[in-house]
Amino acid sequence: KSAEYVYLSSMSTSALYNDQGGAEAAVEAGQESTPTSSSTGAAFGLFSADFKKNEDLKEMLESNKESLKLEAMKRVVGLIAKGKNASELFPAVVKNVASKNIELKKLVYVYLVRYAEEQQDLALLSISTFQRALKDPNQFIRASALRVLSSIRVPIIVPIMMLAIKEAAADLSPYVRKTSAHAIQKLFSLDPDQKEQLIEVIEKLLKDKSTLVAGSVVMAFEEVCPDRIDLIHKNYRKLCNLLVDVEEWGQVVIISMLTRYARTQFTSPWKENNEKTFYDSDSEEKKGQIEAKPYIMDPDHRLLLRNTKPLLQSRNTAVVMSVAQLYWHLAPKHEVSIVTKSLVRLLRSHREVQYIVLQNIATMSIQRKGMFEPFMKSFYVRSTDATHIKTLKLEILTNLANEANISTILREFQTYVKSQDKAFAAATIQAIGRCATNISEVTDTCLNGLVLLLSNRDETVVAESVVVIKKLLQTQPTQHSEIIKHMAKLFDNITVPMARASILWLMGEYCERVPKIAPDVLRKMAKTFTIEEDIVKLQTVNLAAKLYLTNSKQTKLLTQYILNLGKYDQNYDIRDRTRFIRQLIVPSEKNGALNKYARRILLAPKPAPVLESAFKDRDRYQLGTLSHSLNIKATGYQELSDWPAVAPDQSVRNVEVIEPVRN
Repeated sequence: KSAEYVYLSSMSTSALYNDQGGAEAAVEAGQESTPTSSSTGAAFGLFSADFKKNEDLKEMLESNKESLKLEAMKRVVGLIAKGKNASELFPAVVKNVASKNIELKKLVYVYLVRYAEEQQDLALLSISTFQRALKDPNQFIRASALRVLSSIRVPIIVPIMMLAIKEAAADLSPYVRKTSAHAIQKLFSLDPDQKEQLIEVIEKLLKDKSTLVAGSVVMAFEEVCPDRIDLIHKNYRKLCNLLVDVEEWGQVVIISMLTRYARTQFTSPWKENNEKTFYDSDSEEKKGQIEAKPYIMDPDHRLLLRNTKPLLQSRNTAVVMSVAQLYWHLAPKHEVSIVTKSLVRLLRSHREVQYIVLQNIATMSIQRKGMFEPFMKSFYVRSTDATHIKTLKLEILTNLANEANISTILREFQTYVKSQDKAFAAATIQAIGRCATNISEVTDTCLNGLVLLLSNRDETVVAESVVVIKKLLQTQPTQHSEIIKHMAKLFDNITVPMARASILWLMGEYCERVPKIAPDVLRKMAKTFTIEEDIVKLQTVNLAAKLYLTNSKQTKLLTQYILNLGKYDQNYDIRDRTRFIRQLIVPSEKNGALNKYARRILLAPKPAPVLESAFKDRDRYQLGTLSHSLNIKATGYQELSDWPAVAPDQSVRNVEVIEPVRN
């Protein structure tokens, strides 16, 4: 049938082409497919036969034969699945909403859910049919009718939707009750004034014992009233026990909600907090009380940890990630390491998954290195990895570095520096700098290695090495005047502005340690000042000012020449800096008071920079959230509350068991 149909439609299209003649018909036939201005594109529209196909589908939908209607609906749903627009068929499809054929009815409802929002007027005309369908014997029809009803986003039908949701929430079919939970969120977004009534429905659905409903109703709870913790008390244990059997995305939502719930209801299992309260208390009596009461985990807290642990074996990466963040935020510190293997297992997945998992591991590895140290090889970079994956692995390896494994990690870094990926090679040099500052035993080794990189052919590597060496030299400048001299020799060959500026800054900062070389570098800079980048010019002015104060005899005229060049520069920052420096260092009657402090201002000892991980403050956001991934607070993010000092009454979670009355 379908082959015949394609053949006939193509025949009719070619006839149309011959009758109307050439381009006009081609354009007309091509309109339904991709709109294009070129005649070639229009001609290609002939072979898609979309123009006639929709007319044909309308005829089939309006015929008296059920088989033709069913065939037409299958094709229409196929068009929607391919992303094509089938909205013009809406009137023809709506007529079939009252069909007796169950298969046809299901397909009509699938179509209506997609287009009800766009064609609201037509959908409203058949609203009585949807209301009748809510009482249909078939559960799928009842659910589909509710889904279509909640997709018509018109305020006038809010009371009808509200009534339908309440009825569906009491339906015998768990599938229909699940659909009513989905409809709650749609109605709330359409009319937030219905919140109180919707909370009543949520409260009723939370008591549902079906695993099919649990995930959807918790999602509705999170959307409508996430602050109503009191609704969860009675259902807490039930949700913990149902968790293993709930569908995967429901598990993710429930675990996230229970994480927030646990942070408000239980005391902290982390030892440091208890010790802190012990030392903070003043009176001996209080100390005695706290000492006498060691931490005992609430049974409900333990129930949550015990019931989520098996989900670490889940095939769904989101579920594993949710359990990992739950353990990170709720479990005693000695138990958190059970999530390590599962997280490392996720690194075999797609790069999108790897990216999120590595971000979370990077945050974890800062606070608890021991968790991931045995799996260090899993974070070695592969040549097939994307740049963003490589830099995250590099971050984790740097976090895991200690005296025992630093030699292995540095050997690995040596290979990475030679990478063709320049951004990654630059990130590796920064990682070497961080290792050098964190582990004093390898500081000299790292510095010497970075000095060797200064003779590399690649400008990016040289520039990054200079910047990192500058930061390292600031931590111990007295020992390294030879390195500063070596960098001065290479100055002419370095072209990257940031690297040139860094060398000039070093020359100026430690000009008294290299008294012969610094004036010579200034002389060279005076020649090329006008063609340098702005950042280099600013550091040249700084170098001139510092040399004027420490070695005035040799550099007085040079400094005046550079200040004159800067005075007429095109960039107003440089003109501004030049005027300020001149007034500061060159004594005159007007500025005599400030001139006395010139040395203290320009040659003040500066604190060494701290090379830190970019992930050091990410743990302020809940792991696995969008806010954690972006490192900014995203819309809708709900912060985890701090542990309560005293646990709230645990009897609120007790549920009365009603036993059957015996005669």
